[in-house]
Amino acid sequence: MDEPPDEQAAPRRTATAREAKALSHPLRLRIMRLCWQQELTNKQLADRLDRDPGTVLHHVRQLLAAELLEQAPVRTGESGALEKPYRARPRTWWLDDPPGMPADTAFAPVEALHQELRAAGTGSVRMFARFALHLSADDAAELTRRIQAVLDEYIVSDAERADQPAHGGLVVLHELAE
Repeated sequence: MDEPPDEQAAPRRTATAREAKALSHPLRLRIMRLCWQQELTNKQLADRLDRDPGTVLHHVRQLLAAELLEQAPVRTGESGALEKPYRARPRTWWLDDPPGMPADTAFAPVEALHQELRAAGTGSVRMFARFALHLSADDAAELTRRIQAVLDEYIVSDAERADQPAHGGLVVLHELAE
């Protein structure tokens, strides 16, 4: 992706209401991930997600309206027809969830990951770490900051490894129920 430099290492900020709503659905998160890997048309997205093209287009339009997805240049497809592909904008990495988000918004990334893991199969898992730790509020904040810093380093330099296989993941730190 040829994004302006300010989007490659943009300062972290709270998502707007429109951005948060656009990112609150597992299918939209999967569309974003697929369009991050390569530019895809609505039909290609529908085929890869095994969904109706009309349903996919509804979600694509929400991502476009939130400026998280953008129209890539029109291209000629294999059959000679003009295609209108979409690509993800990297800014979603630099968005923090707004405070007080509803459960369906908070769990959308977990559901999207679940769907992606099922599609990729168990052989795709490179690492799995499940843990329970006793942490003060300050300890939890420090762990979050350190994990985020490592991930940020890889995000900023991701274009340097564009010829390598894409890997996905999810880190969730939550307070355990009693």
